[in-house]
Amino acid sequence: MSKPNIYIDGKEGTTGLQIYDRLAAREDIQLLLIDEDKRKDPAERKKLLNAADLVFLCLPDAAAVEAVSLIDNDRTRVIDCSTAHRVAPGWVYGFPELGRREKIAAATRVANPGCYATGFLALIQPLVEKGILPASAKLTCHALSGYTGGGKKSIAEYEAPDRQAELESPRHYGVGLAHKHLPEMGAVAGLDCPPIFMPMICDFPQGMVVTVPLWLDQLKGTQSIQTMRALYDGYYAGSPVVQLRPADAPTCGFIGSNNLAGKDILQIFVNGNDKAVMLSARLDNLGKGASGAAVQNMNIMLGFDETAGLALE
Repeated sequence: MSKPNIYIDGKEGTTGLQIYDRLAAREDIQLLLIDEDKRKDPAERKKLLNAADLVFLCLPDAAAVEAVSLIDNDRTRVIDCSTAHRVAPGWVYGFPELGRREKIAAATRVANPGCYATGFLALIQPLVEKGILPASAKLTCHALSGYTGGGKKSIAEYEAPDRQAELESPRHYGVGLAHKHLPEMGAVAGLDCPPIFMPMICDFPQGMVVTVPLWLDQLKGTQSIQTMRALYDGYYAGSPVVQLRPADAPTCGFIGSNNLAGKDILQIFVNGNDKAVMLSARLDNLGKGASGAAVQNMNIMLGFDETAGLALE
């Protein structure tokens, strides 16, 4: 069997480079590379988009939509890492652990989840799906992320030798409560409305923690930390990527935000007391939050081992 041809449209961006790093040494695929001087040539891009068996789109939304329009065959499969198609008809949302593995395997168009949405959905969709959290629930979500999530502009700003002192402090952003991940957070979770979402950007490159607090009396049935842990343990049983942290972790009472930098896994924490729980998802915003997830989806679509090329330990 011939090796599938893979093309990364937007390889020079943060997500594209990380995907390339995960694929460059693999011998089971053939990477198609565009000449540097033709990187913005529509004709050359179209040629490679149509020559590929699978394409990663690591582009701004409008450019991703344009790239899809350049594909004029029914063979090339697409994983879009932009926001453009995450709630679009005809696209499969690429989060295999949330009951979508078979759909991803059969799909020609897969929308890679947003990093914040990945953490939120890992926590909330199982609760809605199992009937424990009402779809009408009004939720609040808080998150901390490394600065690479902001792309090249943010990276340059934080890594500049003469950078502003204010960058040393965690900073709230998206204060208009209209973050671009909100549509998928609400729709994919099955909620009637998205959460109030309060993200922060921090002075470290990679890593994030997404947290959702819940009063136990918001939930159906008699719930506790123990029953919540049992639910996640069962829901993600056997997953090599999504892991429930042990009940006594972290013993220090802290959850570090960048502990999984360079890893492609996601960890779930259930903490709290007899009245409320604090649900937390920890991941690398460039790993399971972006490039690692994209490679995982590629593996599923092409019939490879799901974790090939991923950093799990």
